[in-house]
Amino acid sequence: MRHVLTSLLALHWTIVFALLALICIDGNRGVAAALGVLGASLEGSRFVDLDNAIVVAPLATALLVVAVLFFWAFVETLINDATSEGVDSVARIAFISASGVLSLIVIGGAAQGINGLLMAVAVQLAALLASYVAMLAERRSTVAAVVPAEGEIRAAAHGMAKAAAHNSLLSLISGRTGSTPGGGR
Repeated sequence: MRHVLTSLLALHWTIVFALLALICIDGNRGVAAALGVLGASLEGSRFVDLDNAIVVAPLATALLVVAVLFFWAFVETLINDATSEGVDSVARIAFISASGVLSLIVIGGAAQGINGLLMAVAVQLAALLASYVAMLAERRSTVAAVVPAEGEIRAAAHGMAKAAAHNSLLSLISGRTGSTPGGGR
């Protein structure tokens, strides 16, 4: 079974972060326009040179790296099946990176004195968290729906039998009473 919701969410976040990176590179109002797309209103001209290459290049690169990570998660959902761990690990890295970039945007915006940026980024972080929880829920539901093979059931039963024998042996060695009601052996 394919991850339909996971692939759509990964594609969505790929497009969002790629567009933010593309808007950020724009020469006229790059970073200001990208922050406007996030939801922060930039009023006034008291901001310190947001179109400087020192600000634009790292921000655009970070946004592009996050977009590539989400695209990688999207490709993993198309290639791998429901029981693969690759999708989960790549998606986790993408969400952590996206949260980190958005947190750095808040820190940089606070240093510049941009009003309303915290709430705009908080909404984006909440959307990222909801997307991650939805991906986890879909993964768990597909893994739970997969019926284990007969060999896996035998291996699990064998492991449980070994654990029971080990616990019984430890009980005998330590001199603790067994499970008999009288306390005897």
